[in-house]
Amino acid sequence: MWMGNYDSLNVFGLLLQSVFIENFLLANFLGMCTYLACSTKLKTANGLGVAVVLVLTITGILNWCVHRFVTAPGALSWLSVVGLDASDIDLSFLEFLLFISVIAGFVQVLEIVIEKFTPGLYLALGLYLPLITVNCAILGACLFAVTRDYPFIPNSMYVFGSGLGWWLAIALIAAIREKLAVSDVVPALRGMGITFIMTGLMSMAFQGFVGIKLANPTGNVVIAEKPGHENINAEGGIRD
Repeated sequence: MWMGNYDSLNVFGLLLQSVFIENFLLANFLGMCTYLACSTKLKTANGLGVAVVLVLTITGILNWCVHRFVTAPGALSWLSVVGLDASDIDLSFLEFLLFISVIAGFVQVLEIVIEKFTPGLYLALGLYLPLITVNCAILGACLFAVTRDYPFIPNSMYVFGSGLGWWLAIALIAAIREKLAVSDVVPALRGMGITFIMTGLMSMAFQGFVGIKLANPTGNVVIAEKPGHENINAEGGIRD
């Protein structure tokens, strides 16, 4: 439940994978709306990036609990401690609705906190702060983690790394756009045109991290199998 077959090296590899290899913006192109709208200034991009990391990490953990104890097949078996047999109840059809409700509720709380303690950032983000609720990167990371059936700690690291990857991408493009604002860009490419080109180049650069395989969980993995021969596993033992 907590670590499964993952060890500390696997969890660290999962962090690298979610930040660089499977970056939600540069590999899956999720969360592009706020990425394009709030990346003209580095300060604004950093503020939004921190907010996304916080929202994605907390809601990713909460939605893991929702899936594990409410919506997964047989998840309600824990109700047997109070004398209820709910092991056959399947609430998976409610998963999207519950995930979105958790995200919306937490973003609302975060908006109130930012308005109270950092009104300058609240005014800079404007309408795009509540739009974190519909940021597809948030829901996408939660669904990816649930689909891959990560244990609790790998799930937490994955959603945290996904948020960091999104922050890294928007911070990079914001820094580039600040330089482009005072550069001699071809008139036809100014604005969104050059931004899309730079995003594509960044995405190509991140493809250089493909090949890091530290996130595979520890376990017996068959590496050789021939007819009439015993199978050798990754630990050097013999599997019948």
